[in-house]
Formats: sequence, structure tokens, C-alpha cells
Amino acid sequence: MTVAPVQAPRSSAELISAETPVLAHNYHPLPVVVARAEGTWVEDVEGRRYLDLLAGYSALNFGHRHPALIEAAHRQLDQLTLTSRAFHNDRLAGFAEGLAELTGLDMVLPMNTGAEAVESAVKVARKWAYEVKGVPADRATIVVAGGNFHGRTTTIVSFSTDESARAGFGPFTPGFRVVPYNDLAALEAAVDETTAAVLLEPIQGEAGVVIPDDGYLTGVRDLTRRAGCLFIADEIQSGLGRTGRTLAVDHEAVRPDMLLLGKALGGGIVPVSAVVAGRDVLGVLRPGEHGSTFGGNPLSAAVGSAVVDLLATGEFQRRAADLGEVLRAGLEGLTGKGVTGFRARGLWAGVDIDPAIGTGRRISELLMEEGVLVKDTHGSTIRLAPPLTITREELESALDALGRVLG
Repeated sequence: MTVAPVQAPRSSAELISAETPVLAHNYHPLPVVVARAEGTWVEDVEGRRYLDLLAGYSALNFGHRHPALIEAAHRQLDQLTLTSRAFHNDRLAGFAEGLAELTGLDMVLPMNTGAEAVESAVKVARKWAYEVKGVPADRATIVVAGGNFHGRTTTIVSFSTDESARAGFGPFTPGFRVVPYNDLAALEAAVDETTAAVLLEPIQGEAGVVIPDDGYLTGVRDLTRRAGCLFIADEIQSGLGRTGRTLAVDHEAVRPDMLLLGKALGGGIVPVSAVVAGRDVLGVLRPGEHGSTFGGNPLSAAVGSAVVDLLATGEFQRRAADLGEVLRAGLEGLTGKGVTGFRARGLWAGVDIDPAIGTGRRISELLMEEGVLVKDTHGSTIRLAPPLTITREELESALDALGRVLG
């Protein structure tokens, strides 16, 4: 018998080089190859450790391999992973009950990715418009905001204002109207009798953590009620503790008609997303009109339930709020010293770097050399979104590293 030779582990440089001929170029990652992780720290194949200040774009709100989430996944792996929705499973009802209670809404439509949740919400809003509001067939419109990021599917990029997300992918899906973000007058002018819904991020993440004026979300809620259309809040990045509240809309005590969740809902273990809404909205769906083979699978439901349990204690919301003050103070101290401005809420910040010092990409690379991982967006802006499990000492250490890079 011929025994295959044991191959030596490949280095970071070798692994990055090996990706080039076999992986489509849909991302431009930093040159770090992560092999292990726990809590707020990751380790590359050579054993170098880095403090993770991106947290998987908020998918890792509870850190890498949170013990309660790993235990829930292990337990479920020993029992049942998938039935498809052709059958019921014993974990789905509890997950939906817990998520509905956490959000203060009635019903849950479980999906997998954030983009699936957005696509599902678009379908539900249109169906609601035709069956409940009485919009003539195929004339429903949805109003969205410029600078949005809701995903990468063809329908979603149809209403993106980021040309890099659109160029070469037409023809685009009709039925959307784009207005400036944080502009209630423009929104009101765009809403008419055909409007099924207004779809917004309460805080725009990909745009650089853009926070609207106080009262904007309340104004959107009031406007949609008067106009008889739905308010859909995309909280896929902003929700589940990130901003110091369970939801970003909680800062204005606003309850949307539809809430879109994802990323952190899967605990960084499995992709889990959901549309959560009132019964009068999600009730328009009937068997056979929408579906997902993996949506609501037992493994996802088990992990999602564990996430809901963690949030139900309020601990992570309080941590994000308290440590958010530390983050804000640190960034204020760097303003004028390489930071030209920032926007922060809870443990989430968009930081504008003086272009004379470097692009966001270059600053991210320099921070990587300091043992801190962040990611750039839109030129000279970097995003900070550490796991909510980060300690004050770790956060201050990362801010010190940013100061050294900028100095």
C-alpha cells in the first residue's frame, strides 16, 4: 500500500497565493490567514495573535466561539441538523417564540443570510400592498435610502447607489425609489398611494456608520403610519446589542412593521437570519409562496435560541453602552491627531482618517502590523465593531495602537 506523503502546513503567504487561481475575486481581504480564534482574539497559521475589532461585520457580537453558543451547537449536532421545512422540527417553535418576545413582534420568518431576509421582506411587502393596501397589481413601490447596503443580490443592487455594486449587473429590478438618507422631506415626497414600504437601515453600516439625526426614525415611523405603508428596519448589522440597545430603533422607542435580523443571530457559527413582523404583515404568506430548504433548520434554531437567551439578560447591551463611552472618549482624544471625524453608537464606529496620513486600507494594514484587525470602507474611513465581550483594557489597547499608527 502506498502512503501519501504528509504535506507540511502551508504558510500565510502560500495560502494567500493558492487562493488566487481558484477563488473568485469578490473580496479584497487583508493579508492575514486566520487559523484559530477565541473570544476577542484570532491567531494566524504562524501563531501571531490579533485583536479582532471587526467581529465579522457584527456576526461575532458575542466573540469567537462563545461557550454557550458552542455548547448549544454541539448538543444539537448530536441530535439533528436538518429536516428541511417539509417536516416540523423540535427546535423551531422555541426559537421563534423567543425571538418574537425579544423584539416585541408577533411572527418570525426564518432564513439564512441577511440578503435572504431583505429579499423576503421585499416579497412580503409587495404581497401586503396588493392584498391589504389595495395597490394595483405589479405597481407596488418601495422607498429606500441613498448610501444603503442591504446585500448583493440582483434585486438588492438594483436600488444600491454604490456603482461598484451595480456596474455590469443590469438589467435591474424595477419598483424602487431612492431618496437621501436622513431627509424626511425627501422621503415624504417619494411616498404615494403605490408605496408598499420604506426600507431603511437605522444606522448605515457599510456607508461608514452613518447615524441619522435624533427624531429621524420617529419621523419615518409617523410618516409611514400616515401614508398607510410599512416601515422595514434592516438591523442585520445594527441589531442584537451592537449599539447598546437590543435594536438600534430602541434608541427612539420605535417599533417597525418588519424587522430584519441576521449576522449575530447565528452567533458566528451558522448563518441565521429572520424577518420578524406583526401577524397582520407576515400573515399574508401562504404555504408554497416562499421557502428555504435550510431556513429554520434545527441547528440554526438551536444556536439562534442560545443567542436570544444571551440577549435576554441585557448584559451585552449594557456592555456595549458602557464600553461605547470608552470608545467615544478614545476617538475624541484622537480627533485632530489624524482623525478628522467619527460617528459612534455603542461599540460601533466609523472613523474618518486624514487622507494625508493614508487611506483606510493603509491604516488597516498598519493596524494589522500592530496586532489589531479592522476594515476600511469608502476611501479613508475605517470601521470599528469589536465583539461585545471585549474588555476595557483590550479596547484601550486597540485605541492606543490606532494612535501610534496615526502618529
